[in-house]
Amino acid sequence: MNGATPPSSPPQAAPAGTSAAQNAPAGVVPSERILQGHRSVAIAHNGSVYRLQATRQGKLILTK
Repeated sequence: MNGATPPSSPPQAAPAGTSAAQNAPAGVVPSERILQGHRSVAIAHNGSVYRLQATRQGKLILTK
């Protein structure tokens, strides 16, 4: 063996009947759990307040 690491596998789709969040690795939190039905939430981090906002297109924006 030459010591090189093999390339990682591409992400696989969730099996039928499950969501990607159910198959997410440990430490991954679904955005729905953070937002709890709201369009935006405030997050306190290291003495600053950030705003996490969901757009109409389904994207997330984090601002300070």
